Amino acid sequence: MSDKAVIAQKVPYATDVVAGERYRWCACGLSSRQPLCDGSHKGTDFRPVSFTAEKTETVYLCGCKQTANAPMCDGSHKAL
Repeated sequence: MSDKAVIAQKVPYATDVVAGERYRWCACGLSSRQPLCDGSHKGTDFRPVSFTAEKTETVYLCGCKQTANAPMCDGSHKAL
């Protein structure tokens, strides 16, 4: 298994979140439930990034898995 995450897509995922709910962002790029974790990282060194939504809103979760601000998009996909 590579030590680099799979690029799921080269744009962020607009994701509706609910205040107080906990989410697990896929860091490996292998999940079939992108951008959220489905456990596909098992057997790799990757772990999902857990976060709790501060408010009900649409957030932009990283799709390229290269962000320095996980799980949020930081524009890293523009350099791919």
